[in-house]
Amino acid sequence: MPKLGMTMEEGTVVEWRVAPGGRVEKGQVLLVIESEKNEAEIEATASGFLRHVYAAPGEVARCGALLAALTESADAPFDAAAFAAGEPAAPKAARAASAPAAAAPARAAGERKAVAPAARALAKQLGLDAEAVPGSGPGGRVTREDVAAFAAARERLVPVAPGIALEVPCVGQGPPLLLIPGFGTDVSSFALLVPRLADRFRVLAMNPRGVGGSDGPAGDVPTLAADAAAVIGAAGAGAAHVAGASLGAAAALELALTRPELVRSLTLVTPFVTATPRLVAAVEAWARVAAEASPAALARVLAPLLFSDALLADEALRERTVRGLAAACGRVPAATLARMAAGLAAWSGTRAGDLARVRAPTLVLAGGADLLTPDGAAIARAIPGARATLVPGAGHALATEAPGETAAALLARLETDGGAGLS
Repeated sequence: MPKLGMTMEEGTVVEWRVAPGGRVEKGQVLLVIESEKNEAEIEATASGFLRHVYAAPGEVARCGALLAALTESADAPFDAAAFAAGEPAAPKAARAASAPAAAAPARAAGERKAVAPAARALAKQLGLDAEAVPGSGPGGRVTREDVAAFAAARERLVPVAPGIALEVPCVGQGPPLLLIPGFGTDVSSFALLVPRLADRFRVLAMNPRGVGGSDGPAGDVPTLAADAAAVIGAAGAGAAHVAGASLGAAAALELALTRPELVRSLTLVTPFVTATPRLVAAVEAWARVAAEASPAALARVLAPLLFSDALLADEALRERTVRGLAAACGRVPAATLARMAAGLAAWSGTRAGDLARVRAPTLVLAGGADLLTPDGAAIARAIPGARATLVPGAGHALATEAPGETAAALLARLETDGGAGLS
């Protein structure tokens, strides 16, 4: 399973374009996979014959998992089971996004955790304790890909306070651009945006406290801004372009006001300064439903609030988007959501009179069909020199629904900012 972006952890096999036994040419489209946000055609990396498929359509596999085997000839000796035993573990069976991981059986005192030999060898090579790695195999068995994923997650951790480290995936080259996700989501909300930016920026995407692999518990907006300052400091560039969405925009604005020397430019995506009653009710409901229902159910409840009629009317796009949202919801605990909701309410209205003090070149991006934060244009008017871009017909989750328009507006703004731009 290829890794198609810095936030991708697993993918779903949608379709095989070649039947087992068929001839495959290097560069030929071999299969279609679905990540959290879109579908992608995957080309064969070598020519040969497709001798065995380890992941049928509908099955989910972690990045790096074995999907299929090619041989040079159609009659070459081939033992599918033996081949798989020497490779990363086969993919997990298809499952709903809401299905919890199977619980590992209780172990007697002193009993060692089930770890695949290849996983134990890789853990030793990387200097890790294999038994500290969460296992995704049958009965909680630790696979080689579990170890690889655990090691990669550790490499993405950035200390921001004593005992607190945040997961900050990074990709690309150039000036640093920090992305801060909105309420209840993780950095996967920027999955469609990042590839459009990574050619020009060193993109750092920050999972807030209590989200994904970041330490918790969640903090208030000033704490989130302070964490963002620590991430910028760790990047070693002195200052960064900063973009935040929704609650992330609140943190970005707080950062621009309290640590202006760190903010090279500011992009506020679907921002608010004083939360509307609808927004307050939405985040409270989000936290409540998360505590009582599955991530899949939560995603279906949220979709009408976050996305436009146009997206919701496209059944295939809606279902793919909801599946991605459900996966993200599963990485944000209900307790974290409750703290985030309290932090949002406490910050609301506290900076309404301070917008004129923002000195960073600012872009405000708003969705024409945004039900939750409709005041983007007013916020832009209150910030000196700020520009506003409206994406007609788009909902609140702008980076997911309109990544092309979002990236284009961001790049266009930075290209006109002279010393604050891309150089």
